[in-house]
Amino acid sequence: MAEARRGRPSRAAIHVRLAAEIRELHERFGGLPKPDEAVGIWRDIWHFEAHHSTAIEGNTLVLREVEVLLSEGRAVGNKELKEYLEVQGYAAASQWVYGQAQGAGGWTADQLLTLTEVRQVHKRAMTPVWEIAPHPQALDTEKPGSFRQHDIQPFGGGMRPPPFTDVPAQMADWISSANESPGDKRPIAVVLAEQHAAFERIHPFLDGNGRVGRLLLNLMLVRQGYPPASVQKRERVSYLRALARADHGDPEPLGEVIARSVLDNLNRFILPAVAGPAKLVPLEVLAAPGRTVLALRAAAERGRLRAARGTDGIWRSSRVWLDEYVRSLHQRRRASRS
Repeated sequence: MAEARRGRPSRAAIHVRLAAEIRELHERFGGLPKPDEAVGIWRDIWHFEAHHSTAIEGNTLVLREVEVLLSEGRAVGNKELKEYLEVQGYAAASQWVYGQAQGAGGWTADQLLTLTEVRQVHKRAMTPVWEIAPHPQALDTEKPGSFRQHDIQPFGGGMRPPPFTDVPAQMADWISSANESPGDKRPIAVVLAEQHAAFERIHPFLDGNGRVGRLLLNLMLVRQGYPPASVQKRERVSYLRALARADHGDPEPLGEVIARSVLDNLNRFILPAVAGPAKLVPLEVLAAPGRTVLALRAAAERGRLRAARGTDGIWRSSRVWLDEYVRSLHQRRRASRS
């Protein structure tokens, strides 16, 4: 098992924390907020994910340009039309994915996703940009939503996607595997890491496999009551390196990337919105620029910040207690100057 870097929780601790905080989300706060009842929460995740997932593939729109494009329908900045359409296509697909949270969409617990939905996600994500900039080698039968009819060159690490003639059968097997309940007790992020890496190895479409693979990962997450994972563009190298490790039989690093991304969305967007000012939440939810988790934990351990440490080892406080702590800090500083 990889050792944690200084001040950074270990891989095992991250999985334990994710399980504990998801359990808390469902038991104390009623689970994921429904997209049609919490538009603001999901909109912020929507902008964040659309920006970072397309940026991993080379899109250069900054977050503010993505927010204006998706909220107001205006293209700001001086980028190629293709880049705006990439974001719009991804956003349309992710919006549909979010709509599947909390059991919507008519799916059943024994069928996490279908082959038709895989094709649908690809069609939603790729159609806008395909209409003005289709893949230069695409046949008429390789439009968005259709499997490739070309072989793919080996990846940088030497992994070779299967011949296009094998794609339908391998995708049918992938769907069956995704719908099976794992027979072991591995963390969900590790199980989904295996599924995500297997999809990328098949590379079923001529273009857009990375974006669609992350959308399908999030579809499987939200249908099981987890926030989506938004791998940030600054994590691109570690994400791709972890994918390569999974290709060689070690899904653990990719599982950690996924778990951290889910936790980030949980603590960045969801818990701050659903938890009232007096409710106890993990310190990560209360962190802000200039107020790090490490500083809050140190204050809690010294008794300066009212907080409680649960049996799961996670420190929790509330916005009310945080406000008291901040006021006491200001008072001490004023006293030291006088």
